[in-house]
Amino acid sequence: MFCFLCQRILHGRHAVTASQSHKVLYVSQNDPSSLVGVSASLTLRCISSSSKKQSFTVSYLKKKCGLSSESALTAAKYVQFATSDRADTVIAFFKNHGFSEPQISRLIKRRPVVLLYDVEKTLSPKLEFLRSKGTSSPDLIKILSDNPAIFGSSLEKQIVPSFNCLSNLLKSDEKIIHAVKRYPRLLCYDLNAILLPNIDLLLDNGVPECRIVTTLHSLPSTLIRSPIQFKNMIEETKEMGLIPSRPMFMVALSAMSSMSKSTWKKKFEVFKKYGWSEKEALEAFRRYPMFIKVSEDKFLLTMDFLVNKMGFRSSIFAKRPRILMMSLDKKIVPRGLFALDLLSKGIIKRVNLQALLETSDNLFIEKFVNRFKAEESELLKLYQEKLNLSKNWKIG
Repeated sequence: MFCFLCQRILHGRHAVTASQSHKVLYVSQNDPSSLVGVSASLTLRCISSSSKKQSFTVSYLKKKCGLSSESALTAAKYVQFATSDRADTVIAFFKNHGFSEPQISRLIKRRPVVLLYDVEKTLSPKLEFLRSKGTSSPDLIKILSDNPAIFGSSLEKQIVPSFNCLSNLLKSDEKIIHAVKRYPRLLCYDLNAILLPNIDLLLDNGVPECRIVTTLHSLPSTLIRSPIQFKNMIEETKEMGLIPSRPMFMVALSAMSSMSKSTWKKKFEVFKKYGWSEKEALEAFRRYPMFIKVSEDKFLLTMDFLVNKMGFRSSIFAKRPRILMMSLDKKIVPRGLFALDLLSKGIIKRVNLQALLETSDNLFIEKFVNRFKAEESELLKLYQEKLNLSKNWKIG
């Protein structure tokens, strides 16, 4: 903190104090500028002290914590220290509990003030609590590295009550830890004020309890919204034709909760680039809501290959949106190129989309390789070539 001067100034030859414990300074009535000189001197001294602290902190964050120069400067806005004793103890604590140097660096970058926490009073109790609930060391490290804010939350007032609330819903510590792993910030919310009202909203709209619990277990971030915002999301999902009592409703709600409205609108604009109407885009969402999470680049690359290279109509994929979630380099491209070669050789007459992309690897080999006994070994070699080629595939 910068030093501060003069809580009160009295005119004439009156006392000017920085605090009750500071030495009294006298200011001449004829030379009030004398106070300015003292103030400037003390301020410069404080700035110099703060600058040294910042310099020491930045150097420590870079050398001992592995932060880049930019990250260290940013972190130093939130934490500064003149000696490394406390910080050294904190880092030793994490290393002793199995955190790797990259994990410690990530943790400190996310919450630099953790370097000033008391190991015995603040850090250890929270780590031991989670361990007592059956959290494995790898899971524990992942949870705390992803959300070091847990260390700044009260164990008695925040973490334990949140864990107990989740216990009433998920019924087992194992499921709670799985949910927290999926969304490490889960324990840092007031679940009575957010989670429980949202669950009531879902129940009131006819969503079966079992599906709510499943979502809490696998996609808990879906349910962590302000009740007002969550109510609007429920209404919007219903307006798109999804029925609360059916399985896809909660999947759609999860997909919607993962992006802002501006991102949602932008996605629909991208879909239109390949000829999808608004109706077709909504149909695709209703059929397989998670496809909406495909990045714009991935969508465009996939459609470019399937439409421009393979010759399929774009509207087909509004009815089969799951295909757009498939790996481009491991599945779509190698199988597609292989099928095109079979067509060019006259081995097959047409490509069945379902057989091409919606089958397991074993079934695909059975349908496109093993059935042609005379060319079997040659075709298998050809398919392997396409797999290797697709690793560096670029759509032209």
